[in-house]
Order: sequence, then C-alpha cells, then structure tokens
Amino acid sequence: MDALYTAVATATHGREGRAFTNDGRLDLELGIPKEMGGSGQGTNPEQLFAAGYSACFASALGLVGRNAKVDVSEAAVTAEVGIGKEGEGFGLAVTLRVELPDSVDAETGRKLVEQAHQVCPYSNATRGNIPVELVVE
Repeated sequence: MDALYTAVATATHGREGRAFTNDGRLDLELGIPKEMGGSGQGTNPEQLFAAGYSACFASALGLVGRNAKVDVSEAAVTAEVGIGKEGEGFGLAVTLRVELPDSVDAETGRKLVEQAHQVCPYSNATRGNIPVELVVE
C-alpha cells in the first residue's frame, strides 16, 4: 500500500496519561472509565476508536452512496466499542449503528451499508480480528 496520508500520535503513561498528535491538533487527557475502575475523567482509547471508526464509516457510506446515486448525506453512524476480558488479555467488539435518511428504502440502505463495510479502512482492519455488528436503523 502506498499511504496517501500518515497520522502520527503519541501517548504517554498509558490509559492515565496524554495523547497528542505531531501537528498539535489533538492533545487530550486520557483516563480509565469508571466501569474499569478508573475515575472516568479524560477520554479513553475506546472513545477515540469509536469516533474514528464512525467518521470513517460515514465517509465510506457517502462514497458508495454517491456511486449508487443515492443521497445518504444526512446519514449518521454511531460506533459502540466494547472492551472486555478475552482469555488472558482483553478484546474489543464493535456495533455500528447506521441511521439512514427516510428517503432511502430498507433494502437499498442495507446494501449500501454492507458495501461501505467492504470499503471502510477501519472495517478492513478489524475484519477477522474483532466482531463487528452492522445495525441499520
């Protein structure tokens, strides 16, 4: 693969540190969620992954929608990223909830979402590695 763009981010002190990008556009405090024994202060890596995946999937949906001449510009994608024990370590699971405009019929919408799942780089990276459930609303 020839990269068109490379994002560079650094994290210090793990889940209770800071994360920042080399261009200074992102600089935030990290924190462990209360559900995992932390204070709940700060952003956690799962939230960052969810934000990235939902934005990327929405863009992929827009691309396949344009190619099919179907307006999905008002669609919304919500990514739910769960983390839990898996064997001796931890694993992730994702649910992508795609809310399509009323003008898109259910069958067309489902096809577009499935096509977007084949195009999205996050979907390609996770395929076969973690469960990803697609929910079309």
